[in-house]
Amino acid sequence: MTLHAPSISYLALTPFILLMGAALVLLVVTALSHRRPSPALTTAIGLATALGVLVYTVVGWIHVDQHGPLVTAAGAIVMDRFGLALGAGVAVSLMMALTNAHDWQVREGIVGGEYQMLTILAAAGSFLMTQANDLVVVFVGLETLSIALYCLIAFNRRRPKSAEAAMKYFLLGSFAAAIFIYGVALTYGATGSTNLTAIAYFLGTNHLLHPGLLLAGGSLMLIIFCLKGSAAPFHFWVPDVYEGAPTPLTGMHSSLVWAGSFGALVRIVTSALGSETSTWRPIFFALAVMTVATGALFSVLQTNAKRLLAYSAVTQSGFVLLGIWAATPAGVSAVVFYVVTYGPIVLSTFSIVGVVAGAGDSAHALSEYRGLVRRSPWVAVSLTILLLSQLGLPFTTGFDAKFAVLAATVDAGNTLGAVVAMTFAVVAAYAYLRWITSLFAADDGPTTTPLVVPWGSRVVIVFGVLYTVVVGIDPGLLSAFTSHATLLFQP
Repeated sequence: MTLHAPSISYLALTPFILLMGAALVLLVVTALSHRRPSPALTTAIGLATALGVLVYTVVGWIHVDQHGPLVTAAGAIVMDRFGLALGAGVAVSLMMALTNAHDWQVREGIVGGEYQMLTILAAAGSFLMTQANDLVVVFVGLETLSIALYCLIAFNRRRPKSAEAAMKYFLLGSFAAAIFIYGVALTYGATGSTNLTAIAYFLGTNHLLHPGLLLAGGSLMLIIFCLKGSAAPFHFWVPDVYEGAPTPLTGMHSSLVWAGSFGALVRIVTSALGSETSTWRPIFFALAVMTVATGALFSVLQTNAKRLLAYSAVTQSGFVLLGIWAATPAGVSAVVFYVVTYGPIVLSTFSIVGVVAGAGDSAHALSEYRGLVRRSPWVAVSLTILLLSQLGLPFTTGFDAKFAVLAATVDAGNTLGAVVAMTFAVVAAYAYLRWITSLFAADDGPTTTPLVVPWGSRVVIVFGVLYTVVVGIDPGLLSAFTSHATLLFQP
């Protein structure tokens, strides 16, 4: 019996080789060095890797323009514009996350390359999910991402809350992974394949008289994407994990995890299940409404900055689900635009949160920000701009992202969903405006010392603010980029 190995295109596998290679280098350097490597060295290796991945996305985009999408590994991995656009967002978010982590390590006195290694592995899992064209590959990327996150959340062993948050996330993630595999098995039983293109072809050429098996499989797979994407009612872990995890990780969680989870979800429902929109659209409508409402209502009750931003992420996730509900080229483009714009905003916000918290990374009460404009005017103004962008104020990227999603939703015939989302966005505005108001309030607290902002955090904050303002005023270039982020196959 002769075994025939599938053909492999190393161009499509280049980002995974770069990321895994860098993680291996960091592991070997940390394990074999007589002295533990400094944060500067490990961060430099990570930044060089992320820059290499970003360059790859440009080269890959040119290749797709000239030769079309590239399918490799027996159709399990695809290099198309959709995956490359989200991959570029992953690379930028990885650079910002590593820079934030460097300053955090210096403040906490942590040396070694373990944190950077795990962060790069999480990025590798996220990138793999964006280019996965098979449910098994989606699971591999998902577990690569998740296992790295479990370790990162509990990385600060001095904080009991970190261990508690990691355990909660690990238990929920483990159960969700098992449920996902069960859903994959049911989907295979209903369609005879785990390849997304093959599933789409089967459903397009056959009519299922008893679709219960497929419905059960799709529903079970949806659970883990809702869990990773912070969608209600699978969001209960979010505030505890955001509060307990190291601050650099919380920002990364809202960028890298979003790119992988929502990227894979868009591929599955749009490419594989595109002919079944009448079946899964009501589910996504209910999830989107529930998620936006939950995030908005609970955010106004928070007195902790990280928990407020956690519920803010829940609200933003509801808008992304509306874009997925549309299941149109405009909806896919809006989802890509939302993900690649939200990452830099939230990473810059958490950079400020980490700087204000200082050593110990535990002072996250909103009262810590009262009168911040007196301690550091430029940081207070920067935080104001970033929060207004998450609110959706015009001339910011947050407004452009929300407008794109709502426009795609209305064009697809879901005016009610757009109205509900906008209504709860107004409710969530109270939480942002209350925080902004405290920044410029009279400082009646004991802390009036100037705020020291490390250079790495300065770069991240300035980049995030310029990004949200410049792209918010003129979103044409980024909008054109995301509008060409097409999938390999879309009915």
